[in-house]
Amino acid sequence: TSGFSEVGLKDLERELVEKANSYGIRVLGPNIVGVLSNSDKMNGSFAPFLPLEGKASLVSQSGALLIAIDAASYIRRVGFDKLISIGNMSDVDFADLITWLNDDPNTSCISLYIEGFRDGRRFIEAARNANKPIIALKAGVSAHGAAAAASHTGSLAGAAKVYGAAFQQAGVVQATDLNDLFNRTLSLSLQPPMKGDNLLVITNGGGVGVLATDAAEKSGVPLKFAPADVQAELKKHMPEFGSAKNPVDLTGMAGTDWYQASIRFAFAHPWVDGLVVLYCETAMTDPLDIAKGIKKAIVESGVTDKPVTVSFVGGERSEEAMRWLVENGIPAYGAPDLAVNAIAALREYARMKEIVREEAMPCLAQDRERALKIINKARSEGRDSLTEIEAKEVFECYGLPVTPTRLARNEDEAVALAREIGYPVVMKIVSPDILHKSDAGGVRVNIKDDAGVREAFKVIMKNAKEYKATANIHGIAVQEMAPWGTEVILGSVNDPTFGPTMMFGLGGIFVEVLKDVTFRVAPVTSSQALRMLDEIRGAPIIAGVRGEAPRDRQALADVICQYSTMILDLADEVSESDANPVLVYESGKGLKVVDARIILKKK
Repeated sequence: TSGFSEVGLKDLERELVEKANSYGIRVLGPNIVGVLSNSDKMNGSFAPFLPLEGKASLVSQSGALLIAIDAASYIRRVGFDKLISIGNMSDVDFADLITWLNDDPNTSCISLYIEGFRDGRRFIEAARNANKPIIALKAGVSAHGAAAAASHTGSLAGAAKVYGAAFQQAGVVQATDLNDLFNRTLSLSLQPPMKGDNLLVITNGGGVGVLATDAAEKSGVPLKFAPADVQAELKKHMPEFGSAKNPVDLTGMAGTDWYQASIRFAFAHPWVDGLVVLYCETAMTDPLDIAKGIKKAIVESGVTDKPVTVSFVGGERSEEAMRWLVENGIPAYGAPDLAVNAIAALREYARMKEIVREEAMPCLAQDRERALKIINKARSEGRDSLTEIEAKEVFECYGLPVTPTRLARNEDEAVALAREIGYPVVMKIVSPDILHKSDAGGVRVNIKDDAGVREAFKVIMKNAKEYKATANIHGIAVQEMAPWGTEVILGSVNDPTFGPTMMFGLGGIFVEVLKDVTFRVAPVTSSQALRMLDEIRGAPIIAGVRGEAPRDRQALADVICQYSTMILDLADEVSESDANPVLVYESGKGLKVVDARIILKKK
């Protein structure tokens, strides 16, 4: 079918769905090429034949790509039970099909080609509840809306980052491209999750072993030296010049017996969580014999809850051997990095599932009514943003630790407030028309006496008027000069697909240059918040470097969680927000929100 909402005829599509639903019928599509099912021996599509038989099922928003994957499944050795074209999702959507395929006895892994969702949160919920691996390839991930964004967070958020965050929270493994979708689908459909971090590589060549080592580091499963008892046993199955450290190099002299004995022992050893077997084709060995030896060793080990992937590098004989391996349930690839990346997907899936069911902390709003009163006052004045003082008051309503900040309308008030707060102080312009105060010369710090306050008041007012003559200036904020700490940024966007979404990264005036940030869809759990701290490039700064004490990670994670519940609670009111900088102190000493910004949703 075609000719519906994809060409603008939304009313016709709506009428079709309403008519079908009135008879208790669900609609798949329209704008699809159909459905294929090996277990049902059904080809209800434009495709010429059923895909290679396998345990994966694919849901695709692109009909043309689905037909191409159908044909490519035979060349790529990736088998599917079902191929489902989803099209416009006028009724049945990804969440519906994930739930259905999760109960399908013929599906072991769910693969998705995604262009967009109508309800991102519904997708997350369905994926979180699934007990089968899900792998997604998201197309169309260019940044959206950044040019019009008013906050730091808005300019840093983009489709790729938000979708990536949502996939993590949903326990969905992400593919980087179509090749990666094939490769990871193969391992996820045939092998169990990798429940620990200890990956062992067995090879007959040093070169492929080095390539595998590099790939393991890049893929998040860096190799460790095998324990002494493992090395001692493996040494029995190689010449003296072999290496049992990891990678385990059996050398080019390795035949089927050495491979088989090494694999059988290693796979059964409790230290080993996953195994990658590499083979370079030589004149001394038959690739098919090696393949059969690998399978036999895995079976004889008696282990069924650990994953194994294989890579054969060679000619047609190696290709034939890899086809045999796949037919017998072992994922096989033509390059060592692909085998490592495939097993890394199994580790990634296991890691995500460990924390995906953790519940978010409840919203601890201390005074939601007061927060709405502040927001409604700004709306009544025709404003679409809050001043820093107003934003901090809203933050306080949700228990966020802000620096004491008061509004001065003249020099005398500023001096009185500075004395009350205690020197030194910071002074900032307060205007709904000047959001980036530093750019306007509207900030002065470390003011130590009355004379400094008076001078700063004059300079800030002058700079603000020169920056924007028409600006509505409320006055100047006088606030506590917080002690030095590590600058981070917290922020949010109200994403059109996933709703309130939380951001964390290194803060300060260069945040949009550094772009060292990470995202999660609200609400954020404690484990997710702690992972966010480790995901940015500046993670070592939080951990403590060059003699600096570690920062208060738990306090920061708790504030991220609380901030995320705030933006969820105010989802109907807040479009974007950020706290920048937030000063984080040594472990046990907490943090302070020094500056705050809230952009309101247009109503």
